[in-house]
Amino acid sequence: MPPRKLLRHLVWLESFTAAVEAGSIDAAAEHLGVARSVVSEHIRALEEALADGAALLERGPGRRLQLSARGERLYAGTQTPLHQLDMKRLMDLARVEPTLRLGLNPTLSMSLLGGIAQDAAATDLKLVVGFGGSHELVRQVQTRQQDLVLDFTPLPPHDGVDSESLLRMPFVVLAGPDSALVPAHPSTRALDVKDLQGQRFVDWLRDDPYGGANSARFAAHRVTVEEVGRVESFLHLFELLRAYRACAIAPDVRPT
Repeated sequence: MPPRKLLRHLVWLESFTAAVEAGSIDAAAEHLGVARSVVSEHIRALEEALADGAALLERGPGRRLQLSARGERLYAGTQTPLHQLDMKRLMDLARVEPTLRLGLNPTLSMSLLGGIAQDAAATDLKLVVGFGGSHELVRQVQTRQQDLVLDFTPLPPHDGVDSESLLRMPFVVLAGPDSALVPAHPSTRALDVKDLQGQRFVDWLRDDPYGGANSARFAAHRVTVEEVGRVESFLHLFELLRAYRACAIAPDVRPT
């Protein structure tokens, strides 16, 4: 069976990336083991296909090649796995019009996507939305498949991505209709951690950062709860709150 060949646009992209990293067409050609004219031809083909002929590379100081604005976005996208770099994806990267690639936890999207979409539409920002779990979102942002990712809880430990500490985030207390909290605080609009002493409590799975944040809060306030269940998704929480007549702590996403 003959060896599999790269798709044509990926060959062009290889020449483009080599020119960026080597700093010149000649150096890129030497690195790739092809003629200088081949590298130039590939870069021109990429510019015609993705940027209507606009330059992706420009001459900088010392005649060293440097990226144009379009080229910067395209080069950033070359860190993405090859099988995800189809022509449509490359065209999005090389667009002049601003595009935001947004990754959302499916749970969170139910609360936030409507407002985000309205803001994006009001500023003529193209919005490309994807969904995934915490670890998948980390992988997507690290490989630059997404510009921004939002999760229901801060993302797992990772490099190159900022996240908010759960212990600093505001939280809300959710209670089932028959929870002991309801008659104990019939007119209270705000509860303290100490008010949960002895309550039936549904926590997040221990590998979820929010589970650790809840444990830290209870330890800091010397509060003991009766843990009756754990969940991974906000979507599963309410059924357990009803069934166990329990309460839970969740991030307050309303300010977001």
